[in-house]
Amino acid sequence: MIRLVLADDEPMIRVGVRTILTSDPGIEVVAEAADGREAVEAVRRHRPAIVLLDIRMPRFDGLAAAQELAVIAPEVKVVMLTTFDEDEYVARALAVGASGFLLKAADPKELILGVRSVADGAAFLSPRIAQKVITRLGDGLARGDTARARIARLTARERDVLVLVGRGLSNQEIARTLKLAEGTVKAHVSAILLRLDLNNRVQAAILAYEAGLVTG
Repeated sequence: MIRLVLADDEPMIRVGVRTILTSDPGIEVVAEAADGREAVEAVRRHRPAIVLLDIRMPRFDGLAAAQELAVIAPEVKVVMLTTFDEDEYVARALAVGASGFLLKAADPKELILGVRSVADGAAFLSPRIAQKVITRLGDGLARGDTARARIARLTARERDVLVLVGRGLSNQEIARTLKLAEGTVKAHVSAILLRLDLNNRVQAAILAYEAGLVTG
């Protein structure tokens, strides 16, 4: 069971998202919040696996909540709810370690897939915003030749793993694809992040796109 806290300042959005998520018997919404401060307190009380945060909320927004949660509950994975016109917010969410980005207008199946992917240890970018993130938010990462030069630091096996991280696969899925132990995959992912000076799997996925390892 994936336990989740849902935060959005619009009650109708919360009802809709909760209805979609709880249609999956493996997902439980344990608490709802109307702003980031309430979300932080709900995480303190319930210790969910995932917190789903609207990026823009009054008083204390999703970015501030994500930053605080990275300190007090680093084991809780953050997924951001966003819209097409929030590129700057997405960039900042990436910087504070968000594990996923989902569009509010996404297909219900995509919402469930995103939550399940992050719970399984993968990074998840809604396909409809992935290219925007890569194109507009590459500052601080690398592009083209520079990205390929960074990738050259990796071993052949680490490169294989990075390609699959870029495709959004979890450690378990990568292990199955490459016929490796899951612990070995975790070690490779940690080595990749360290060697490339990246903070999380989302940044690794973006770099894989930038280097041309993943397309489409």
